[in-house]
Amino acid sequence: MQITSPDNEKLKTIKRLAQRKSREREGLFLSEGEDLLEAGREAGLTPVYALVAPGSGLEGIECPEDLLSRVSSLGSGTRAIAVWETLPPSPIEAPCVYLHGVGDPGNVGTIVRTAAALTGGTVVLGPGSADALSPRAVRASMGAVFASPPVRVESAEGLPSPRVALVAHGGGPPSDLAGAGTLCLGAEREGLPAEVTDLCEKLVTIPIQDGGAVESLNVGAAAAIALHSIATGGHGA
Repeated sequence: MQITSPDNEKLKTIKRLAQRKSREREGLFLSEGEDLLEAGREAGLTPVYALVAPGSGLEGIECPEDLLSRVSSLGSGTRAIAVWETLPPSPIEAPCVYLHGVGDPGNVGTIVRTAAALTGGTVVLGPGSADALSPRAVRASMGAVFASPPVRVESAEGLPSPRVALVAHGGGPPSDLAGAGTLCLGAEREGLPAEVTDLCEKLVTIPIQDGGAVESLNVGAAAAIALHSIATGGHGA
């Protein structure tokens, strides 16, 4: 089977799935790139369908690269786009990462990838956090969302203790991350609201250079430092 028309229904579905409301309504999401197609299959999943460039040697429905590029958020050069059924959320396992108001899908995907690599815990998405199944988040996760699908909740309440909030100023040293059940992270500009920090047993601050040009860390970088510290028993930051 080969797709030749830009009006093909499968291409139209892929175009719709760039929007969160369509993903939620149809119970589907997509991945772009042959590495992510392979990651999904390695996780034991079968795509609803995969469109692949002719001559790529990839398993799927052949579709000219110019038509793939029209529906891809990555633009030219895409050789595979796959559609998947929405994944059931993972069980919440410590040490988990709770994200509150982290609205950038690239940061969400990066944190999913980092958590899978360093601690294996669940990423939990709170209010205001981006969809982990958006194309950009899936790409940033490098396929980690297939093996460790994030969970969405309304509050950090009830997440594994001790809950440790990462704050820009006034927290304890990174060694306090040892034994954390939940690492709580907020938006880079606003940080965590009181409704979250009040639920936390500890506050931790990652020290940065005094008087430097940089006043805060990217949330993905901060997550990596903190998760490495958790993985090494408080000695990694």
